[in-house]
Amino acid sequence: MRCIDILSEKETKDIAKELSKLVGKGDLIYLTGGLGAGKTLFTQAFATGLGVREQVTSPTFTIIKEYEGLIPLYHFDVYRIERLDQMHDLGCEEYFFGDGVCVIEWASIIEEILPDGLWIEINVTGENERKMCFKGTNIYYEKMIEELL
Repeated sequence: MRCIDILSEKETKDIAKELSKLVGKGDLIYLTGGLGAGKTLFTQAFATGLGVREQVTSPTFTIIKEYEGLIPLYHFDVYRIERLDQMHDLGCEEYFFGDGVCVIEWASIIEEILPDGLWIEINVTGENERKMCFKGTNIYYEKMIEELL
């Protein structure tokens, strides 16, 4: 796991935009961290980097939103998932192995059904400061981290 200190929202956005340049179809980004840590801010900047023109909002009640960009963005917020079969009912595998990139907020809630991906943990360390930790579950994602950082 590699961690970096983030000193501002701008730095969070910059990292997210840089990551958006490294991903391709079928990539999976898993975000964890407490309420207000910056998961949605990260996703919004990531979407901007992918060329998404729509305003990106957290899909807390709908669980998933799709956005068109250079490649499709599938934005999940699984905070309200109570049972893993709810994810299967949504057809999550079609998204996980689809033509776009998935960003999943609160991913640890459904960790046991997730394929390999890039885990990003965002922890609040101050008003605008964060510690962002990156962990890839295979060599592909570990190389992505090396390129990003």
